[in-house]
Order: sequence, then structure tokens, then C-alpha cells
Amino acid sequence: MTLDELARATGGRLVRAADPGARVGPDVVIDSRRATPGSVFVAIPGERVDGHDYLDAAASGGAAAALTAREVDADLAQVVVDDPVAALQRLARHTVDAGHAGGLVVVGVTGSSGKTSTKDLIGQVLGRFGATVVPPGSFNNEIGAPLTACRVDGATRFLVAEMGARGIGHVRALTEVTPPDIGAVLNVGHAHVGEFGSVEGIAQAKGELVEALDADGWAVLNAADPLVAAMASRRRARVAWFADAGEPEGGDLRVWASDVVADDLQRFSFTLHADGAVTGSEPVALGVLGRHNVANALAAAAVALAAGCDLPGVAEALTSARPQSRWRMELVTRADGLAILNDAYNANPDSMAAALTSLAGLRRDGGRVVAAVGDMLELGDTSAQAHRAVGELAARLGVDEVLAIGAFGNHVIDGVAAGGGRGQYLEGKDELTRHLRASLGPRDVVLVKASRGLALETVAEALAGADDEGESHR
Repeated sequence: MTLDELARATGGRLVRAADPGARVGPDVVIDSRRATPGSVFVAIPGERVDGHDYLDAAASGGAAAALTAREVDADLAQVVVDDPVAALQRLARHTVDAGHAGGLVVVGVTGSSGKTSTKDLIGQVLGRFGATVVPPGSFNNEIGAPLTACRVDGATRFLVAEMGARGIGHVRALTEVTPPDIGAVLNVGHAHVGEFGSVEGIAQAKGELVEALDADGWAVLNAADPLVAAMASRRRARVAWFADAGEPEGGDLRVWASDVVADDLQRFSFTLHADGAVTGSEPVALGVLGRHNVANALAAAAVALAAGCDLPGVAEALTSARPQSRWRMELVTRADGLAILNDAYNANPDSMAAALTSLAGLRRDGGRVVAAVGDMLELGDTSAQAHRAVGELAARLGVDEVLAIGAFGNHVIDGVAAGGGRGQYLEGKDELTRHLRASLGPRDVVLVKASRGLALETVAEALAGADDEGESHR
């Protein structure tokens, strides 16, 4: 668009522009180091870094304009706005509205766990049927979501918007930036329960996606989760149910799996069934790890079928899909044989249980399965009991050794002991890494997992780096 159009779309005042008709874009960035020729730099003031100090750097990288909260003495056209983040959101909405006019389909995805993995699957499936914009990593907040939406252009057929929430109203606000045609709610678990106060509060927040859909839209709901299933009462849209254990009832579309089996790397195959608006059955062999990804794949299938994609193509796309985001069930086998399951991006009770279950299934002849875990954050008053439950589950699953760090690590080890297992509390990441390097053998499998704040991927990468010939099975 032109600079004048940028100012109108964001509600700002154009300054320092030699030619208001000059075209800018397509890239929109918030990091001056990522500026590209013609890009728009959004100067976000933060607690430690103020983007307004980097306009010259952005210009040096090729930026053609900036969204700013004040005029800056820099050789760069600027659109001065009340709030750069709000202006970014207005720009994203302008871009999506233009896409909608050209037939763009917007898919919103939310849930307590599995959003990013499912978003990646949806993106790969829809990508088989048309140009698709998918957020990188976990771009699921008030900045990441509009940055993703700004990548939509006239050729884009699908936009996938991951929608996170840390409070009531957060998902609703994101749906105003990217109004969804299809909204998928995966589950309601205990992630961030400390901030919401209860799982019912989490369900209230996640269901805002369902409420944002109009009568022509599709609510894709997990029939196996009672709190998600109850959201059907909050919708005007059609309903597509998915379930990983038997055919769901009712709805305009039903998607489910049968004949679910795993290979030795915990990659699951199943028969994909659909009935209602689409009818048929097709085989699927997932290339992503873990039983929980069966439900994620069913959600992706339901989204794609609701979007008008054909069942055989959906099944083929699911079979060819691979992990797209780092540190999520990322299995790396070193040349000496040690297998490292790096699921360190984040953790909550549900994702921890899924990862431990997958770990138990990866046991190899003559080897051990070991869990190296850290705190699950933002669980509030439930923290101690939730961490103890992790230890109890690990013992029940037969994990040979549990190593725990963090403020709640002792509660994990208490749970391991109560379950009759073997565990040890360690003081920090350095001690954990040293212990693992000294104790793991070539037939062992080790899971590394904690909440984002602990950054345990550094432990997994240190282990993998002990042998430069490691082979990734991501």
C-alpha cells in the first residue's frame, strides 16, 4: 500500500514523507534487525528497549516507514499513532478484511495445550489446497497474531491464527484482529490456571473463539473434552466434532479415528473417518510423535474438511506433515545411540502427562527411559499437587529415573517416591546436564521438559552437542 493508505489504515498522521504516494511493504517487523527493503517498522516502547531508538537502524536495513507513538528525528517516513501495538492490530485487520473480500478463509485455533502443534498440522494440510499463512512458533498474542496477519496478500487462501489467552477477553480481542470463519477449540486443561483461577475460567476464555463465529462459520470442537463440548451452547455457527476414541454424536460434521497403532518411535497410524457434511474413511500415518497428536490431527482434519478440502487430500497431507516448531516432541538420536526427546518449549500438567506417556513408549531393548523435568509455571495454588502428580505418573509409567530442578522439583521427587520410583532433585541446569552426561547410555532415551521460563532446551542441546554427528528425527 502507499504511505497515505498506511496512515488511513492505522488511523495515524503521516510525517517526514517525501512522497505520500510511495509504496511500502510487504513486510511488517518489530525488530530493526529484521527490516527488509520496503518494510514497515513498528516502534514498540518496552520496559527495557524502546523501538523508537532504532528507526535509523531499521532504515539502514531497508525499512520504508515506521509506526511510531511520537515523531522521531530520523531519516524515515513515519505514521504517528496513539499506540503502535493498537495501530499494528488495525493494520492487520485492514489486511484481513481485504483478504476476506477476495475469498480468504481465517482459521482460529485455541486450547490449553497443543495449539502450536495443531496449528502446524493445520497449516500443512491447508497448504496442500492453497497459499496458506501460518504463524511461526507461538505467535499467538496481541503482537504475534497481527504480525502474522500482515503477511496475507492477494494470493493467500487461508490464514491460520493461533490464539493464546492469559485472561478473560484475550481471545475475544484476537478475534477482532482476525475475525475467524472457522474456530477450533482443542481442550481445556490446567495451563495458566493460576491466572484464571479455575478450569471453568479457562473454558470461559477459550469459548470466546466460538462466540466470535457467525452462522455461516464452523466451530470445530473436541467432543472428548466435556468443557469444550459444552461450548456448543455458546455458538451460532455449525459444529464439526472431532474425537480420538469413537464416533462423536450429532453436529454437522463428525471426524474420528479408529485402528490407532504406534510404531517404535511413537508415531501413530489410524483410520480417519468423517461423516455428515463430508463422508468417507482414509488411512493416515503420522510423522509426528505422541498419542496426543492423534487428537491434534483430527482437529486439523475437521478444520480442513470444514474449509471445503477433500478427505483423501487431507489424509495424504496429514501423513506427509512433519514438526514445524522447535523443542516440541523433537526426537534427536546421537550417533552413539542416545535418544533425546526435547519437549522443552513449555509445560503444563496435560502436556507433561502426554510427554511422559510418549517417553515410556520409546523404551528400547537394554536401555532406560529417563525424565529430566523442571517447573510447570502459572499453576497457582495447585502447583505443589500438580508437580507431585507428575512424579507419581512417571513412577506409574515405569520411568527408570526422574531428575527434577526448580522451585517445585522436590514435589516431583516426592511423587516419584510415593509411586515407588527412583528420583533425584538437582540444584540447577548445570548440575542436571552434568548428571545426564555422566549417567546416560547409548540405549537410553531421555525426556527434557519444563515451562518456557526454565529454558531447558539448553540442556537438551548440550546433550545433543556432545556428539556432533547426531541425527535428527524431528
